[in-house]
Amino acid sequence: MKIGYLYLGIAILAEVIATSALKYSEGFTKPLSSLVVALGYGVAFYFLSLVLKTVPMGVAYAIWSGVGIVLIAGIGWLWMKQPLDAPALLGIGLIVAGVAVIQLFSKSTAH
Repeated sequence: MKIGYLYLGIAILAEVIATSALKYSEGFTKPLSSLVVALGYGVAFYFLSLVLKTVPMGVAYAIWSGVGIVLIAGIGWLWMKQPLDAPALLGIGLIVAGVAVIQLFSKSTAH
């Protein structure tokens, strides 16, 4: 199961790179950024398919989406100067708490 979480980390990283490149692709009019988007999502979904061999789908998707949201929000704030107000930070905190609850207390994570 540990290899599944390594693959999940790779999938999340690839998805975050691809999502970040979406802004710079300008509606897929910039070839290099568009290529990064396509390759990033391809790698992300390939590794997610490997994850699902060992990690339950609901758990994998909760971690994938939760960590992805946190990372993308951080990238948007740090590099793209997109503000995060108190409600946004609270919501992100709740997402992190939800993923932590799944990992720490759910019997669904055992496969």
